[in-house]
Amino acid sequence: MAENKSSVKKIRTLLVEDHTIVREGLRALLLADGGIEVVGEAVNGRQAVERALALRPDVVVMDIAMPQLNGLEATGKIRLALPGVKVIILSAHGDDAYIDRVIAIGAAGFLIKQTSAQILAKAIHEVMSGGTFYSPQVSKRMRDHYEKPEKAGGLLIRKATGLTSRELEVIQLVAEGQPNKQVASEMGISIKTVEKHRQHLMDKLNIHDTAGLTRYAIAQGIIESCVQVTIV
Repeated sequence: MAENKSSVKKIRTLLVEDHTIVREGLRALLLADGGIEVVGEAVNGRQAVERALALRPDVVVMDIAMPQLNGLEATGKIRLALPGVKVIILSAHGDDAYIDRVIAIGAAGFLIKQTSAQILAKAIHEVMSGGTFYSPQVSKRMRDHYEKPEKAGGLLIRKATGLTSRELEVIQLVAEGQPNKQVASEMGISIKTVEKHRQHLMDKLNIHDTAGLTRYAIAQGIIESCVQVTIV
């Protein structure tokens, strides 16, 4: 007897993308796949963590270049709290630094944004079956990257220069141009603590101004250059 499709459990998916038109397009394309259900959406990394904890989806489709908390940091927090959740990273870029960090945080997939919707849907099904999925461009970069011993472990070379998760949160918000008051509000800490974190970061990285912190954040992939429009 043929299985009733309506009885098949759909893959509960959380969609995280800060650009409305892109998010709406992805949602429509995923909904066209009868086996996927979009149970929620988020427009920044911090909201992604909150929604993941509340909704407990099967899969999170996560953009990297996110305001307030980038997709990689958000993924790390989600994976720590909900290790069973599969995360597929979306990015406009597939360079070695991103590849290293995506693997290190335990993401199940990494797709370039130009990837077709069919491949994204396929990736969701694949990671739910216990596999991993990388877009062809990323797979090639991974092969090239790890076939060269001098490049292997690029994460260790960059390794965010030993910054803690808390420090990465601070530097992202600062690099996005957030004033200390807003950083304090977003992180739930005092303004004085933010000032201490900022000064500690400058001392630790031997950087002497906010513009330097911003350039560092972009260079390390903590934010993408499109997130911070003006460096002052």
